[in-house]
Amino acid sequence: MRILVTGGGGFLGQALCRGLVERGHEVVSFNRGRYPALDALGVRQVQGDLADPAAVLRAAEGCEAVFHNAAKAGAWGPYADYHRANVLGTRHVIAACRAHGIARLVYTSTPSVTHRATHPVAGGTAETVPYGEHLKAPYAATKQIAEREVLAANDATLATVALRPRLIWGPGDNQLLPRLVERARAGRLRLVGGGDNLVDTTYVDNAAQAHFDAFAHLAPGAACAGRAYFISNGEPKTMRETLNALLAAAGAPPVQRALPFPLAYAIGAVCEGLWHVLPLRGEPPLTRFLAEQLATTHWYDMGPARRDFGYVPRVSFAEGIERLRAAWRAGPTMPR
Repeated sequence: MRILVTGGGGFLGQALCRGLVERGHEVVSFNRGRYPALDALGVRQVQGDLADPAAVLRAAEGCEAVFHNAAKAGAWGPYADYHRANVLGTRHVIAACRAHGIARLVYTSTPSVTHRATHPVAGGTAETVPYGEHLKAPYAATKQIAEREVLAANDATLATVALRPRLIWGPGDNQLLPRLVERARAGRLRLVGGGDNLVDTTYVDNAAQAHFDAFAHLAPGAACAGRAYFISNGEPKTMRETLNALLAAAGAPPVQRALPFPLAYAIGAVCEGLWHVLPLRGEPPLTRFLAEQLATTHWYDMGPARRDFGYVPRVSFAEGIERLRAAWRAGPTMPR
């Protein structure tokens, strides 16, 4: 089967492409750049922008399914940029599915679509946790719009499903962990609120496996069609334990100092204001949304994913940490 993966050059995207190739599929990746790792896998790469409907339409030609993984991520930036990539881009993917008669669409969403400030999420499912309101981060706000439209597109000719993997990590990550390591080594990393809040995470191979499991069960009228699912390792740990395990695997010092949540939130608000009015480059070191994410409880019940498409995490947190440690010893990845 020929399958289109949007954002196949990214961290999760490469895991999806690799797994689909291993399963005997012909894979087409739609990226803005070109990636030698995908060439090595035999993946055909099509370069283009999600905001260009003609480019998306061309990339999807001849495909029988789509894994829509591409998105503009981050904690900062103009809302219009996020809307262009995440909302308009998703609409173009859905339109391409309709135009080419593609019957299955697996969408990579995020738990951030349910974010509700300091209200904890403990053991909830997509069936019980409502969408967030008044989202401060354009990433979360636009991903929520896109997820709603993907699920609304589910019908008798196009089966759709949305997966919400929580905090993906593992070998090959060139974004999250390298930034944490850089800040930890510079003494600029802090816990927010003490670090005792329980959070769950997702090892990259488990995140990819969830996509493959959902895809295998997805069809018009299937139990998972038109629904969203939280995905994680199913092993909630404190934020302190999680961060320090990741840092230790990369040979970085542990984070020990903490900021009270009210102070962190205030700093985030000040940073946002400064980045709005001054010509400062890059992302603020802290935002209100990030302070909320770092301080609140976030873990989920994998029951619905197990029930509807058999998702069971195959790599434990401990095993993932050992794989990550070995990968960093072989050659750490630094931020781009």
